[in-house]
Order: sequence, then structure tokens, then C-alpha cells
Amino acid sequence: MAVVNAHPPVTPSSITLAEATRTWLRIGLLSFGGPAGQIAVMHRILVEEKRWISEQRFLHALSYCMLLPGPEAQQLATYVGWLLHGTRGGLVAGLLFIIPGFLAMMALSFIYVTWQQHPLLDGVFLGLKAAVIALVVEALVRIGRRALGDSRAKGLALVSFIAIAMFHVPFPFIVLGAGAMGYLLPRDAGVATRANANGAAPVTDAGAEESALARTAPTPGRSWRLLALWLPVWFAPVLLAAWLAGPAHVYTQLGVFFSKMAVVTFGGAYAALSYVAQQAVESFAWITPAQMLDGLGLAESTPGPLILVLQFVGFLAGYQASGAEVPWLAAVIGALMTVWVTFVPCFLWIFLGAPYVEALRGNDRLTSALNAIMAAVVGVIANLALWFALHVWFARRTVDGLPAFDSLQWIPVTLTVIALLLTFALRRGLGVTLLVCAALGAATTLLPG
Repeated sequence: MAVVNAHPPVTPSSITLAEATRTWLRIGLLSFGGPAGQIAVMHRILVEEKRWISEQRFLHALSYCMLLPGPEAQQLATYVGWLLHGTRGGLVAGLLFIIPGFLAMMALSFIYVTWQQHPLLDGVFLGLKAAVIALVVEALVRIGRRALGDSRAKGLALVSFIAIAMFHVPFPFIVLGAGAMGYLLPRDAGVATRANANGAAPVTDAGAEESALARTAPTPGRSWRLLALWLPVWFAPVLLAAWLAGPAHVYTQLGVFFSKMAVVTFGGAYAALSYVAQQAVESFAWITPAQMLDGLGLAESTPGPLILVLQFVGFLAGYQASGAEVPWLAAVIGALMTVWVTFVPCFLWIFLGAPYVEALRGNDRLTSALNAIMAAVVGVIANLALWFALHVWFARRTVDGLPAFDSLQWIPVTLTVIALLLTFALRRGLGVTLLVCAALGAATTLLPG
């Protein structure tokens, strides 16, 4: 028996920009828990509750955003906003996804710098670090359920993990290899598609497709106009910093480094963090490994893209490297520079590429390539979870980079176990897990010895 869709299809003409703006602000305020949690929030609101986009189309857009460098959740919001209301809708959706977390991270960065030497705050961040490990594991499980639909996808994830963990293969090469394999050896495009959780029939959004393609034909002329607009917007602050302060100034370095990162870091925040940690910690000495983990804990506890941890890096880089009488101003400028060059390219990637992706939505080879990339990203996230755990649990490392097992610290291990129990066994939300772990971490500072 056919399933009757009790909800009529929704087309762009029936959705006002004002209604969409309220919805995007709601999503921005609720988007905790890193990319996996944020994508789940968008899916629940846009696909299941509002029924503005179908399950299949949501996953197709998600696969494209997973292919792009930068934060896939913010790019997915921009993509759907563009589908509904064109460029205005994409800007509204993308900006409202960022702004709440940006403001929260700015406030927390001020608090962190002011109180970071306090023992109680050290305990709070110890708890947050343990919670972060559990949250990354949860992201791994959620994305894995979506991406690992068959044995080949699981094999790609395993190969990806081994390549990056043992052989240190750069992530862009992993993405390109997985994408090439998926394109040249296509599989059934339906493998990665999941039925709606509520069992309802898929939303028919042919009206949305017709409207989107009619107003945004993927022509070379349109592409050149977009590049002529967005490239100057992207690089203007970097060039201004180089002109006023010089190429060696921290503002210019931040602008150049994170502009390059915006092009080469694929797979979203979790995949980008290894690259950022290596360069920001080891090459530029803007931030320490402990501060990097602290920043990730702050980013996990605020709404918005997890990649806002880069705002924290820029804030500390400006504060610590300024040598000025007004380090707070230098810190804010560093944070603003980092956020600007991180997110402006995201709008360019969507507005430039989305019409082509929509035109190719029925291409099985493209879909297979995107699904293969999603599978490879699972292996990279597994490596990130391992990296975090080793840096939190062990106080020292051997000369060959392996953890010194005699330096195992039982307090962070115990806190991590508690975080995993809260997340998986008790199924507590992100807020509860972070609060409990932060409180327990603070309590450990009162223990004797």
C-alpha cells in the first residue's frame, strides 16, 4: 500500500523571507554540538518539521558541502537558504548561523584571557576537554551512520584513517582520491539515502527545483561576475593589513594563513583542526596545544559552527603577539580578521557552485563521488578523536611521538568515561554533558595533592 503524504508539498512561493529569517535565527541559536549535531538540527527543522526540502535533496546538498573546504553545516544552511530565496536567502541563512556563536565566542575569549591562570578555570577546561572527546566520538557515530551504507564505504573510511593516522597523508589528497574512486567506479546513488525518521513520504520539492534552476542558470558569465565581487571582498582586509602594518604583522599572517586554510581544509571543522593545530601551534606559535583544546571546548559549548574555534586562535594570536598598550583591541582585530577570511569564501563556494550541483543532481557518478568523500571523512574524524584522547589522557610523549604510557592521567580518563556514559548510555544532551563535565573538572581542583 502506498504511503499517503498528509503534508502538502512546500514551494518557495509559499515561504516568505521573514518566516525563513525567523527559522534561520532559531537554527543558529540551537546549533550546538559540532557539525553532526547542527546538521541534525537543520534536518529536523527543515525536512521533518517545516518540510521545506526533501530528504534526498538535503543529503545531496550535504554531500556537496562535505566536498567543500570549510564548515559544512554553515555551508549547508547557506545552500538551503539560497534554494529558498536566492542570494538574499543564502546570506541571511549563512550569517544567522554564524552570528550567535561569534558573539558568544568573543565574550568567552575575554573571560578566558582574564581568568585563564585561575586553578578553578583549569579544572573547568579539563572537564570540557573530556567532554569534547565524547562529542567527537558522537559525531563520528552520527556521520558514520549516514555515510557508511555499504562495505565499500566502510573500507574507504578504514583506509582514510590508516592513511592520515599512520602515514600522515594530507587530507586534500584523501578527499581527491576518494572522490576519484567514487566517480570512476560509481555505486547505487541510493545507498547513502535514508528514509525520513518519522516514516512519512518524502517531500516533493519539484517546485523548488524549477524555481532555483530558472533564476540561477549555471553560466560562465554568472561565475565570472561572482568571482569579480567576492574575491575583492575576501582579500580586502588582508591587503589593508599588509599595507598598513606590513607583511610580517600578526594581522597579515592571520589573514594569509586562514585564507589558505579556507581553500585546502576539506571536511569541515573536525578535519581542519589537525592542520590548524600543526601550523598555529608549531609554525607560528600563536597558541599552545592546551589552549587549542580549551578553544575547542569553548566552541563546543557555544552555538554556531565549530570552526569558530579559529576565532579563538585569532583572538589569542592578536592578544599575545601585539605588544601594544591595548591588547584587547589587537585581540578583537585578530578575531575579526580570522572570522572574515574563514567565512567569506564559504558564501563564494555556495553561490558559485550550487547551480552546477543542482543541474547535476541526477548524475549518478557525481553522487557516487560525493558519497565516497563522506565515507573518507569518517576515517579522518576517527583520527581526530584519537588525537584528542592521546593529548588529554597522557602528560608526556616519547621521542617518536607516541604517548608515554607511564604518564597516563586517571582524572581526565575518568572524566572522559563519564562524558561517554552521559552521551551514549544516558543519552543526555550536549548542554548537560558539558555542564556535568565542567563541574566535575572544577571539583577535581579541590582534591588533595
